Amino acid sequence: GKVREMFELDADRLLMVATDRLSAFDVVFPQGIPGKGRVLTQLSALWFGATRHIVANHLVSDDLGGLGLPGDVRRLLEGRSLVVRRARRIDVECVVRGYLAGSGWKEYQASGTVCGIPLPAGLRLSSRLPEPIFTPALKNDRGHDENVPEAEVRRRLGDAVTDFIKEKSLALYRYAAGVAEKAGMILADTKFEFGFVGDEIVLIDEAFTPDSSRYWPADRYREGEPVDSLDKQPVRDWAERTGWNKQPPAPELPGELIEETARRYADVLDRLRKVLAETAAGAGGGRR
Repeated sequence: GKVREMFELDADRLLMVATDRLSAFDVVFPQGIPGKGRVLTQLSALWFGATRHIVANHLVSDDLGGLGLPGDVRRLLEGRSLVVRRARRIDVECVVRGYLAGSGWKEYQASGTVCGIPLPAGLRLSSRLPEPIFTPALKNDRGHDENVPEAEVRRRLGDAVTDFIKEKSLALYRYAAGVAEKAGMILADTKFEFGFVGDEIVLIDEAFTPDSSRYWPADRYREGEPVDSLDKQPVRDWAERTGWNKQPPAPELPGELIEETARRYADVLDRLRKVLAETAAGAGGGRR
């Protein structure tokens, strides 16, 4: 993957390692963001623990003890690696949008819809939607994911699987939006991946990280204005200003931009860590 490395432990388990690599516009930049992989891993582990009451997931453990790794390798991987159950990926990116932003705002301006779903007239940039909406995309490992109508997902996967991933995606979003609010943030939109472990559909990959979710600081939110999200948005904005054609190779990032992006990732983890730990403990969550 662009960010993660996967290693086979045995027939049933994988070691998923999150690197510090940064990808934007589906291109990996030459420099990484210090600490980014640890933020992604620790947030995912916390969210997997806090959401098991909604849907099962692939996390086995974030403890690398017992894998028989040499000491120097274990120190390298500690904090950025998860042992997960091996799953057959469902090739649909399950996107849930709660606010009008990004490509959704551009489409709404043109047609009054987001991914073909009609929305009320009079919404503005960053408006909260009347209800969160499920806007799936087909996975494409060789290019951009392709937004498709829900009907196309039903045609490919059938009603039972589509109903399950849609219902769980919306439930996960609503739950996490409430948690984010307690941490002083707005969860504008997010995306999930699901897969089969045997006959069971489980949440896989990552959960509610700044790479998969758009977090806005609640105190900076203004309807009708763009909101500076706590993720790699500074890199996207800088890349747009450079006139880069968004084809490899990506340009070298300035040092201050790397530092600012690292700070944003760390900020999300700092804001959520305590709230998530309390939530997971209260829900009886834990690590298998």
